[in-house]
Amino acid sequence: MGKIKPRTLSGFMELSPPNQVCFDAMMLKLRDSFSLYGFTPLDTPLMESAEILLAKGGGETEKQIYTLRKGETDLAVRYELTASLAKYVALYYNNLSFPFRRYEIGKVYRGERAQRGRFREFYQADIDIIGDGSLDITNEAEIPSVIYKCLTSLGLKRFIIRINNRKVLSGLFEILGISESSAEIMRGVDKLDKIGKDKLTETLIDALGLSQTQADELLSFITNQSEPFGALDLYKGRNEEFDKGAEELSALRKFLVDYGVPETHFKVDLSIARGLDYYTGTVYETYLLDYPEVGSICSGGRYDNLVEYFIDRKMPGVGLSIGLTRLYYILKEQGLFSEELLTAPADVMIIPMTNDFSHAIKLATTMRESGLRVQIYTEDKKFKNKVSYADKLAIPYVIFLGEDEINQGLIKVKDMATGEQTIASYGILTAGICDKIKELRKGAIIKDI
Repeated sequence: MGKIKPRTLSGFMELSPPNQVCFDAMMLKLRDSFSLYGFTPLDTPLMESAEILLAKGGGETEKQIYTLRKGETDLAVRYELTASLAKYVALYYNNLSFPFRRYEIGKVYRGERAQRGRFREFYQADIDIIGDGSLDITNEAEIPSVIYKCLTSLGLKRFIIRINNRKVLSGLFEILGISESSAEIMRGVDKLDKIGKDKLTETLIDALGLSQTQADELLSFITNQSEPFGALDLYKGRNEEFDKGAEELSALRKFLVDYGVPETHFKVDLSIARGLDYYTGTVYETYLLDYPEVGSICSGGRYDNLVEYFIDRKMPGVGLSIGLTRLYYILKEQGLFSEELLTAPADVMIIPMTNDFSHAIKLATTMRESGLRVQIYTEDKKFKNKVSYADKLAIPYVIFLGEDEINQGLIKVKDMATGEQTIASYGILTAGICDKIKELRKGAIIKDI
């Protein structure tokens, strides 16, 4: 039998150890940020009954979802985290306290064509706040503050959170007499950044049947970036849903400042629609200012009823989703990860210079109790190869433990960055290494740009 050629499937990402450290550091920052806002962690199954995951989905979802059969049971691999959340809330409703605030970071799978920045297997990081019967608008204002905290904790500074309200758009469609095609128009508006005004106008007129006047008025409204609240004032009093959306946008802007989101980092943008039909109120899209071509890196919004396919209770919610794998890919592609981030698998490597390894093992054990990550190199290699091993892994410190050091109760440490060697007692050097490693661990994930 011939050898099988090892390969990774298209659309699946495998990282080198240092890059995996960067990815894991990003994930840890997000977990810490979510926890600061009182979100509880959740880990739902990767696989569900197919009817659970397809409850909300239409034809497009069914095309993207991976399904399989085991016996008489149809199973499906999750393509997002929201469907599993809906099942969880419906199943454990009597045991949960509301508003229910959860975060989940996990892999999802989509059977779509793999391309630059788009994957078939990728991590999503989601938070949602679920109400029982009602949910105050302050929760909708809190979500952008979580976005701001997450991205700044990663070291990102130049980004903008673009905010709108679907009630405004739905109300405007009624005012213009085009509400019969509202779902298709909403999806068209959502593509404005990708296709441009001319192509959207063509789609609205030729494909969706709007008149030139209707299309022009709609485009004039959604592209008013300088005075969005002025554009809202022009239509106030003509539609109840429109007025409600405008009122919520105004309240949201005030609360965002109260939540500590600088006005430099958010803006009301009447073109933000979100293509998914289940959004009913506030919607968000977040963009990197220096890389607008990559599109939104974080999005979400308000929805009216999370569990409508499972139980007869009105349970509105609001949430956000960060495509973590995609965000990592963008940052890596743009060369934004800091070289200062400590990516080595160990802080210290001990090289025994005697045939008796017991002293090195005891030293490693003691140093680990001090919080240091320690490797012992015991392979029968040339001395140069041993040091080279530590250098290739970017281990900051190497300890040489020979007969003289053991007899004198000392250790010799080499700082691999400077080449400087120091001989002193275990206690002094361990304390010094701990302090220096603590500083190295403070290194930012993203370059200071």
